[in-house]
Amino acid sequence: MLSTKSAQVVKATLPVIGAAIGDITPVFYQRMFAAHPELERDLFNRGNQAQGDQQSALAGAIAAYATLLVADDGRDPLDVLGRIAHKHASLGITEDQYPIVHEHLFAAIVEVLGDAVTPEVASAWDEVYWHMAGALVTIEKRLYAETGVADGAVWRTLVLRSRLQESPDTVSFVLGTADGSALPESRPGQYVSVQVALPDGARQIRQYSLTHAPEVSEWRISVKALPARPGDDATTLPAGEVSNFLHRELFEGDEISVSAPFGDLVLQDSEDPLVLISAGIGITPIIGILHYLAGTGSKRRVLVLHADRSPARHAHRQELKELVAALPSATLHRWYEDLGVRPPRDVLSAGRVDLGLVEIPADAQVYLCGPLPFMESVRRTLIERHIAEADIHYEVFGPDKWLASA
Repeated sequence: MLSTKSAQVVKATLPVIGAAIGDITPVFYQRMFAAHPELERDLFNRGNQAQGDQQSALAGAIAAYATLLVADDGRDPLDVLGRIAHKHASLGITEDQYPIVHEHLFAAIVEVLGDAVTPEVASAWDEVYWHMAGALVTIEKRLYAETGVADGAVWRTLVLRSRLQESPDTVSFVLGTADGSALPESRPGQYVSVQVALPDGARQIRQYSLTHAPEVSEWRISVKALPARPGDDATTLPAGEVSNFLHRELFEGDEISVSAPFGDLVLQDSEDPLVLISAGIGITPIIGILHYLAGTGSKRRVLVLHADRSPARHAHRQELKELVAALPSATLHRWYEDLGVRPPRDVLSAGRVDLGLVEIPADAQVYLCGPLPFMESVRRTLIERHIAEADIHYEVFGPDKWLASA
């Protein structure tokens, strides 16, 4: 924990630092990328940087961690780090990169807050940073050891075995070892990072859920091509660099760099009822979990709820139905904004997910994935229906801007 003196200073200055952290993080990234352009080119998601999502996520993580660190009771500060550590491990982050972040973060704090950053304040928040960094390094080293690799050495070259159009904007890719050797085992719900060399020389990285492992030498991922789209402030968000590149350029026989599996949204083995809730491309970790349940002959009670734009845009639609049908105690409910000419029925509805139409077992373990507004709404409803917050597990595609509140 923090020293008593630093804890007092952090607690006293948290409102000021917390209010300014959203201004500090953009300055931090500008400084760091100016000094280390290779980090923006080859490590950080340029799309998230352009949208400000990464800045928001970092601000939320720092504020949440500092708040928990000095709280008299409540959640363990380490609770907010597991998801970040898994993401770092999937990128191959190593301990020697933390001093780089420290240098430019604290320069940004001084630039934004000026004389308010006294030596006492700087020392206290320096302690917060190294406390957080040390905890992350410890978790990441454990993850590397559990994966059986040296720190940061998570990458391997795989070959595309096959690709299949799952919906108008989603393609699944089966990736395998060139010699047929076994890949590391993954846990249901995990993801891998994929690194591609773009035409401008950048080596951008994205994470994709593992939807299936057809053979011991194969992993399958599904990639939705993100189009250019309106932003919150009347700007146009750029099309997804990596997703569109994969759709256009990755074909059978091509090689691609892929990380070992990581991710903390993993199915816990128990006999508790299971509720799997997804929307859109958020179905991908759910498909991975269902393959595991079907493959192990699970008899757990499973309730699967999925929402999508239309049946035509529902990736893995038939596969989802077949997996649920293979489980003796599973039920599937679907909602489509555009149902077409199909008449609604008990398990097929027009509109958006309505949890009032289904019975959620009070002792259920809930797994949730989809767009952030969808998950926030569903989570609120679940809590109103007395589902314990600790029993609601979620995955955010992209920076976890939900971190501070979830």
